[in-house]
Amino acid sequence: MISLVRPWTGADVRAMREARRMSIREFAAHLGVHERLVSKWEAGGTRVTPRPVNQAALDTSLARLDAAERIRFTGSVAPEAIGEAHDTDVVVQPAYIRHPGDGKLVTWIPEGVFLSGPQDQPEWLAGFYIDTYPVSNTDYSRFVSATGHRPPQHWPDHRPPPEIADHPVVWVSHDDAEAYAHWAGKQLPTSLQWEKAARGTGGATWPWGNQPTPAKCNCRGSGPGTTTPVDRYKSGASPYGVYDLCGNVWEWLATETTPDRYELKGSAFTSPFDRAQPAAFNDASRTMRDNDTGFRCTTLIMPEKR
Repeated sequence: MISLVRPWTGADVRAMREARRMSIREFAAHLGVHERLVSKWEAGGTRVTPRPVNQAALDTSLARLDAAERIRFTGSVAPEAIGEAHDTDVVVQPAYIRHPGDGKLVTWIPEGVFLSGPQDQPEWLAGFYIDTYPVSNTDYSRFVSATGHRPPQHWPDHRPPPEIADHPVVWVSHDDAEAYAHWAGKQLPTSLQWEKAARGTGGATWPWGNQPTPAKCNCRGSGPGTTTPVDRYKSGASPYGVYDLCGNVWEWLATETTPDRYELKGSAFTSPFDRAQPAAFNDASRTMRDNDTGFRCTTLIMPEKR
């Protein structure tokens, strides 16, 4: 999987169109813009930078190149502009927006096929938004205040201590996580959704690539032995720019394994590094609460602001 390090220019647009062997009209229809706009970009060359919404469309097109198209594209663009998302810290340029339900940043994961599981089996998923970070104590406190839901047991006086406000919430059961998701107008991720957000499309072993690098996440032996702020491990972000998908806390999923048991992914500060592989399996009873288990949410359609 390749990614553009810097913003797109008109010269990159031409390289992408030619790599796809499309006419200006075909490429404009592919991006969902007017053909005059594509012509304007290409005429401006490196002096022109498309608007952010069109940058995102170009990122999506780039992610969907087949092998032959990737070779043609990388041969036309300056090498310093291209990064291997699965072998370096470069990620696909993410587009973050705020969800109107709970105000959290979410990231768009585009539809398409990705390689899933230990055997890298191809799976197709519709596009979806996923929380950029796990649900923090601050996020969960807004839910508790709004609904009167039971607060986690480690909060004194039913409020999170300031020193862990930006840490992921823990001591929450699957039922608690589902209640928050319902309140926010979201859902818990399926196992496949969570794995795609973590691995990208090409079957990388870890969110950051194929190199086992424990320092990129909060697991036993590499972290401080407790939870950490949800945005601390920036170099461990996934190809889509989603954080904390390895380590810190296990995350509840919507996928039921047997009656009343649900999958968990991501490992935690209490678990060894090898358990953090996004393709690895774990599950637990829906009533389980622990000091190393939290969650994040997804949504397919962005609702109107409340």
